[in-house]
Amino acid sequence: MAFLKQGYWKESLERSNKVMFLRFEEMKMKPDFHLKKLAEFLECPFTKDEESKGVVDDILNLCSFEKLSNLEVNKTGKVSFGVENKAFFRRGQVGDGEKLLTTEMIEQLNTVIEEKLVKHGFNF
Repeated sequence: MAFLKQGYWKESLERSNKVMFLRFEEMKMKPDFHLKKLAEFLECPFTKDEESKGVVDDILNLCSFEKLSNLEVNKTGKVSFGVENKAFFRRGQVGDGEKLLTTEMIEQLNTVIEEKLVKHGFNF
């Protein structure tokens, strides 16, 4: 969350038509709901016809962790500064980051979140 700027969060509350926050955990629980919400935010909502033809499910499949992490470019490619694309993929599971962090690191992160974000209305 170090990248999160309080100004962006405040702006998302005041001008929700201009700034949208998506939380990974919520997207994992209701991916179709959040995809539709994102499409509306981008002013490209799905039509009833598109929904009935399974377009939402098709997009979710194309954007799935399994699909994206198995693309050849993401298995063998590198970004311009030399990092392999596969470094950007872990497991795509909620809570998986806790396996990579020590208890102390998690406590530190929670303290920073509490001090910097919660007082501004950003809830976890």
